[in-house]
Amino acid sequence: MKIVVKVGTSTLAYATGRLNIRHVEELVKTLSHQSSAGHALILVSSGAIGMGVGKLNLPGRPADMPTKQAAAAVGQCELMYTYDRLFSQYNHTVAQLLLTGEDIDHEDRRQNFENTVNRLLELGVLPIVNENDTVATAEISVGDNDTLGAVVACTTGADLLVLLSDIEGLYTADPHRDASAALIPVVETITPEIEALAGQAGSALATGGMATKLKAARMVTQQGCDMVIANGARPELLYEIVAGAPVGTRFLARRN
Repeated sequence: MKIVVKVGTSTLAYATGRLNIRHVEELVKTLSHQSSAGHALILVSSGAIGMGVGKLNLPGRPADMPTKQAAAAVGQCELMYTYDRLFSQYNHTVAQLLLTGEDIDHEDRRQNFENTVNRLLELGVLPIVNENDTVATAEISVGDNDTLGAVVACTTGADLLVLLSDIEGLYTADPHRDASAALIPVVETITPEIEALAGQAGSALATGGMATKLKAARMVTQQGCDMVIANGARPELLYEIVAGAPVGTRFLARRN
């Protein structure tokens, strides 16, 4: 099975931007075991800007583009250093791929990306993808890593996209504000009623929200790929998700 796992900033880092090493270690362990079990894994990782904010001791996520790109440049080094060090403990090699919207929209570049990812997987390498925040601007950015995860899943023909976030899944209401909110375990069709459940962005360092997750679900399910939203604080849930167990919210692919 080819699986794309997107992990959000809120899972990788504390609100300060500093690395949550316990979560990252558990994520790497889980992904390594799944890779050893024969699954082809691609990791779409947020966190570069957030980690740069922490590394540079900035008061919060930058508002201006140059500082945001500088934070990304600093944070990307720490992020990949950490992944490389942790995955090597399980004898797994990782590779970094940085994309912009132009890379996806340009047919030749998109094909080159697909070819590179497929070759890396053939070589037993785990690709780690992020948006190239050091050069991306509003005009050429993908916009968020939920969408990037969906783009990667569609481009590489993945069977499953897993979005590890700071929420258990899609609820009937905002669980942070409504104690009666109930988790929706399965979504067969993204209806206007489902779309109306989308909320706002989560943590201060994150850019995505439920709206971007529903957008990602719409993209991948149309391409025959299931999608699951699950709690990134428990990366070990990936074992159950891959096995098809009822975890989080699963959006079912359209199968002809």
